[in-house]
Amino acid sequence: MASYAVEQCSILLIYRGQVDVKERQQQEREAITRSILDAARTLFVAEGYRNVSIRKIAERVGYSPAAIYSYFDSKDDIFLALAEEGFHMLFQSGVCAREAQSDAEPVHCIRSAFLDLYEFSKAHPEYHALMFLDRSVPRISKDWQRFQFVREMRAQLNALIENAIARGDFPAGSSPEMIVSVLMAAVQGVSTMRLCDRLTPGDDADALAYATLEAALTGLRAGFQHSYVPARCE
Repeated sequence: MASYAVEQCSILLIYRGQVDVKERQQQEREAITRSILDAARTLFVAEGYRNVSIRKIAERVGYSPAAIYSYFDSKDDIFLALAEEGFHMLFQSGVCAREAQSDAEPVHCIRSAFLDLYEFSKAHPEYHALMFLDRSVPRISKDWQRFQFVREMRAQLNALIENAIARGDFPAGSSPEMIVSVLMAAVQGVSTMRLCDRLTPGDDADALAYATLEAALTGLRAGFQHSYVPARCE
């Protein structure tokens, strides 16, 4: 009986040892993956996506290019992982949480959602620059399955705007896609000016972002003649 107990204890210790080794290996892999992503993000923003190679990323983290390829298939794959992180951070406390607030009017939620985008550009300027300003990065549409959550969040925002239209907050027949595009352009314009240091010295970027968004919302709610027809995202 005692020998059986000893045998069982030995098996348990071996199993725990194997688990500990696997956990350490997983932790090491996650740490290396994080260092590759951090190095790539810094290089992409500093030099532009087109000018950065796997070799440059490898040199920055102290690994061989071959070692980088054991974690990511390509430079595009590294960018897509960064973009996925960025969009998750952007949506972390976005429309979903506010939509659930029964006492919040749809227009208030819409305003807050677009101000979130501006605040994201301040809190995470490197991600924002990489995701929205670098024209050489691959389009996330090349891997839509990976970014399905972006579509879902856009659909929730559209539903929020449709609710506002039904309440009469926007003119009947307004296009949710058009409203999103106009508000996005208003907020991104100020974000880009601030990130690219194109504001007049002393300008209050935060106040300008709010004023621009409010002007766009006021115009959209009042209704005006325009010829803009947004293309549908496929």
